Amino acid sequence: MDSILPTEGRHVLHLFFRVEHSQWEIFSAQEQLAAKTQLANLVKDVRAEADTQLLTLSIVTPKADLGFMLVCPDLQALDRISKQLTLSLGAGVLVPEFSWLSMTERSEYTTSEEEFATSLAAEEDIVPGTPAFDERIASFRERMAKYAKDRLEPNLADWPVFCFYPMSKRRQGGRQNWYALEFEERKKLMAGHARVGRTYAGRVRQLITGSTGLDDGEWGVTLFAHTTSEIKAIVYEMRFDEVSAQYADFGEFFIGIQMPLDALFARVAL
Repeated sequence: MDSILPTEGRHVLHLFFRVEHSQWEIFSAQEQLAAKTQLANLVKDVRAEADTQLLTLSIVTPKADLGFMLVCPDLQALDRISKQLTLSLGAGVLVPEFSWLSMTERSEYTTSEEEFATSLAAEEDIVPGTPAFDERIASFRERMAKYAKDRLEPNLADWPVFCFYPMSKRRQGGRQNWYALEFEERKKLMAGHARVGRTYAGRVRQLITGSTGLDDGEWGVTLFAHTTSEIKAIVYEMRFDEVSAQYADFGEFFIGIQMPLDALFARVAL
């Protein structure tokens, strides 16, 4: 079938399952080994596909047993792979508990080149037509190009602690309607929000993906860290930021541990 590709970016699917052990135990030892080999081969093949990433996760709480995070450009491929994953251990063994479809996207609140040039003149007296201006603008363009590529074509971190949660912006009457605010006010608030996030550079890596029109909320937030302490700290601190305190609604939180399939099989008693 023809590929279904976005104009830019990647499709992203979070897919979490419960293991139905009573169904698994119906299989013979030979059938169980064949099923695990089938899933291992599927994961290997998916990871070999162009511009495609697949994480295997043990979900820590009883909300689910194991999970996958899949990133790929083609919606057809994503749909095919998700169905293959669901059936990979045999019908009825992996029971879907939660899924979230989203896409990588640019932020509409990034600083424009015009805004950066204005700030250079106002704050540093560096004006157009000077070597210093040209150098700073070239550096700005390079930095923003990398930022856009990292947002649209991310390389997922291999850090062990994984956190995912969906969120939306409030539309309540009066003050708590994000979409009733003027763009400049929203941009100013998001700049403050981003400053908090940057203080966790090197400790927490995040990927914000858009799900408006694709799933029940507006964004999916994926965090990677080396310890749950960092996840807890950044989410707690962010909640005091006005963007979160006044305008954010959060969905369920899922904590997972990245691990290879052999360790994952042992963890969930397969």
